[in-house]
Amino acid sequence: MIKQKTIAGQVSLSGIGIHTGNKVNITLKPAPAGAGVTFIRTDIASNPRIKANVQSFLEAKFSRRSSIGNTEVEVQTIEHLMASLSSLGIDNIDIEIDSNELPGMDGSAIKFVEALEKAGLAEQEAEKYIHIIKEPISIEEAGSSITVVPSKDFKISYTLDYDHPLLEAQFLEIPVTPESFKAQLAPARTFCLESEAADLQSKGLGRGANYDNTLVVGKTGVIKNQLRFKDEFVRHKILDLIGDLGLAACPIRGHVIALKSGHSLNLKIAQKIYEQKIKAQGADNMECILDATEIMKIIPHRQPFLFVDRITHLEKGKRAVGIKNVTMNDYFFKGHFPGRPVMPGVLIVEAMAQVGGVMMLASEENRGKLAFFLSIDNVKFRKPVVPGDQLVLEVEAIKVKSKTGQVRGRALVDGKVVTEADFVCALVG
Repeated sequence: MIKQKTIAGQVSLSGIGIHTGNKVNITLKPAPAGAGVTFIRTDIASNPRIKANVQSFLEAKFSRRSSIGNTEVEVQTIEHLMASLSSLGIDNIDIEIDSNELPGMDGSAIKFVEALEKAGLAEQEAEKYIHIIKEPISIEEAGSSITVVPSKDFKISYTLDYDHPLLEAQFLEIPVTPESFKAQLAPARTFCLESEAADLQSKGLGRGANYDNTLVVGKTGVIKNQLRFKDEFVRHKILDLIGDLGLAACPIRGHVIALKSGHSLNLKIAQKIYEQKIKAQGADNMECILDATEIMKIIPHRQPFLFVDRITHLEKGKRAVGIKNVTMNDYFFKGHFPGRPVMPGVLIVEAMAQVGGVMMLASEENRGKLAFFLSIDNVKFRKPVVPGDQLVLEVEAIKVKSKTGQVRGRALVDGKVVTEADFVCALVG
């Protein structure tokens, strides 16, 4: 059994964003088991939280870097830190950030690795989920491709091939471990062609870039800098790929074979791995997984009053777990403290009740019935829920009969209980 990890203490870093040029400070803090990687925008009054996973990825909005968020708030260029977390085996961490882009540091991941090592690693009680690739996954797009095949270890083979004499056909295959990452990949810096630089800056990119934090490749060599590795370019592409795969939100065991891939393709393969992970967890730990369409076949709720995005665990008549991703697009934020949006507590209770309804009404004997509140007791609101939070809604049956159901529920954000309640429902035709 491999245990989850967080960091033992907190550590801070400062710098400028390579693309935005904004000054930024980040503080890395321990997080509880099961919390995952969460970015917290401290420069915004509501301190919105953004989960680092493929569901938060903003492909259309930002090019040439990996960014997460929603229509209201984002964090850009997360790939170097994500690669460091993934390679060091850190599962749970809070990242407080006071701007919209992570600091570029020297264009590599080595400063992030050193900061995390300074904070120290702490093992947690919960077991780590490792996704084992059992069947090949492949994706191809415009001459680039990624294939992931079964392997007992995590390793990457990458072929780089640019239309430039210094960037022709570099290849590297490397097993990814904490040691190999720190020594062989983390120091590799981001790069661009001299012919691209002016165009990128005209598009608002690279405002914080300079010859120290970006390798600019001219016709005869790297301008005003020296390579750390003869094949530093392919090493950096592998670094980016590891960071993007981190948005699958689980370590993997598999051999990743990439040809000329970039962030867009990397994230598409991460999405496929994430979907495989959800299905695998369902097969191992759950009776079934339901998306919103399947949920609406069981309970009568519809938008804008359906508060469950999916069911991730279902034992009919016994226990269920649902997910609600809270975003600024939720209609109730237009009127509920719009200056400092907070999800109404009664709607959190309603969301728990809807998960309870799925649990009770999914069984054959109760299909087609409705669940009406008879009573709600022992309600406690322990912490505000804000845009960017992911509500995990856990309910268990105390007693379910043919006409009534007694249920205990709790809602969690980042592994911490935010709301709990007991309720009784009447089950009617």
